[in-house]
Amino acid sequence: MKKFVLLSFFVLSLSSALISQDLPKYMTEEEKILWETYKPEVFPESAVPPPVPVRAMAEWEELQGVMITWTSFQSILRQVVQYAQTEGLVYIVCSDSNSVKNYLQSNGVPLVNLRFLIFPFNSIWVRDYGPWAVYADHTDSLFIIDMIYNRPRPLDNQIPFRFANYLNVPVYQATSPPYDLVHTGGNLMVDGLGTAFSSKLILNENPTKTEAQIDSIMNMFFGVDRYIKMETLPYDVIHHIDMHMKLLDEETLLVGEYPPGVADGPQIEANLQYVLNNFLTPYGKPYRVVRIPMPPHNGNYPPVGNYRTYTNSIIVNKTVIIPTYEEQYDTTAFRIYREAMPGYRIVGINSNSIITSLGAIHCIVKEIGAFDPVFISHSRMDDIVLSTGPYEIKAIIKTSSGVERANVFWTTDTTAGYNSVQMTQLSGDTMAAYIPSQPNGTEIFYYISASSVSGKTITKPMPAPAGYYKFAVDAPVFADGEVSNYNYLLQQNYPNPFNPTTIIGYQLPVTGKVSLKVFDMLGREVATLVDDIKSQGNHQVVFNASGLSSGVYYYTLSSGDFNSTKKLLLVK
Repeated sequence: MKKFVLLSFFVLSLSSALISQDLPKYMTEEEKILWETYKPEVFPESAVPPPVPVRAMAEWEELQGVMITWTSFQSILRQVVQYAQTEGLVYIVCSDSNSVKNYLQSNGVPLVNLRFLIFPFNSIWVRDYGPWAVYADHTDSLFIIDMIYNRPRPLDNQIPFRFANYLNVPVYQATSPPYDLVHTGGNLMVDGLGTAFSSKLILNENPTKTEAQIDSIMNMFFGVDRYIKMETLPYDVIHHIDMHMKLLDEETLLVGEYPPGVADGPQIEANLQYVLNNFLTPYGKPYRVVRIPMPPHNGNYPPVGNYRTYTNSIIVNKTVIIPTYEEQYDTTAFRIYREAMPGYRIVGINSNSIITSLGAIHCIVKEIGAFDPVFISHSRMDDIVLSTGPYEIKAIIKTSSGVERANVFWTTDTTAGYNSVQMTQLSGDTMAAYIPSQPNGTEIFYYISASSVSGKTITKPMPAPAGYYKFAVDAPVFADGEVSNYNYLLQQNYPNPFNPTTIIGYQLPVTGKVSLKVFDMLGREVATLVDDIKSQGNHQVVFNASGLSSGVYYYTLSSGDFNSTKKLLLVK
């Protein structure tokens, strides 16, 4: 790899006025002036897309460690080091490693798993300018991806390039036309399976590019094939998605919640409903939603109070570090995290001092992907499984050295230990195992373990056996003795809003007469989609509303004693 090229005299001069400042996450007035003529340093040899398809790593995947920049808020950084060093390496960007070591040791933090990077820098906000890890072919070569930091902070902007040279791995930068992309890490969530989330800040900061061009760049550099963008919030000054929303895994959204009608609450809810109404998980299921209160500051919410948030946390292998503010609110946040992420160590760091700069824990930590990871993709079982068993547990398991073995561990009592069932290959990288049939009402706990030929073992969820997935067994028996693997279910139409067609799905536990009708807001029937006998199982019907005007409509499914109604929105 080519040696790192020194920054130009101009760039260093531009930085000199900024490097000694404790810069906030937002752009200062001075920086707004600089931004008008700012041109980041470009290294042409790396300003190209990866030569092969790549997959962006999700935050909850196996990490070799994390990166921080040692400058302001050192008490908070010290605690990040203390917690993160137990889970992997901590790369510390700093100007003097001895002073960092002395500070840590004098505050009782051992010097374990630390790597000191003597790089020039401008600010603490490494989430926004730090390196992104992607893999060729899911788990093969580790690459570093870089974009144009949306602040005129040239030293920060070059840290991914420097770090890639330090690791001796390829770096690919979306920094030069036609691939130049202004983006910030706090406004990008990826699920490791090709889906990304951002606010529409990404569109606003790249006005010379169409949305299709932005999507194309994200596909080439991150492997993103579905880029979900939501409206920006009225009071979130920086418009970074991690201030109010977080992916806990491929299927679960942690969403900040305000009291009804307060602050950014209405727009957050509208954004959430947009996602739920129009997108399914990569496994074709509705997203699970975990709501967590946004804590007030002196009884006030934005724009009066500070923008306190609990979603601005970081997952570091088996540990989750969350921001804290006041015990009366923190206890609720801890409970919600522990219920949503069983088995993980949940720890907190008081963030009252840093939140005034519009950032918290997630904003100052960047995850670094592992070399030769063991990748496990698994859609957890539904909360209630209507089946007489056995219960199939499937997963896609990949690792560059090959899979040595994979097992499903299961139990009906976590205090009694786990049983093991070996997984076998179904096709390609898909493997499966079967948990034996259990009596109705039984609750089953399980996790997946996979080992690579290179000798590495990873579980999903990561903290297993302390962490696990669970489901309850139920097999309803009807009067004629028939056992059903289904239940009555009316699904939300997709897409929604729509024009002019949308798909409505429904599920039946038994064969029977079905009525599916659409009504306007006055209760007048405008369409009959189904009026017939339908068999047990899943069904879909297309609703064509080309003859109707824009507006809100309702659709109702009736079968036997079951009735369910949902809302849809036609926009022309």
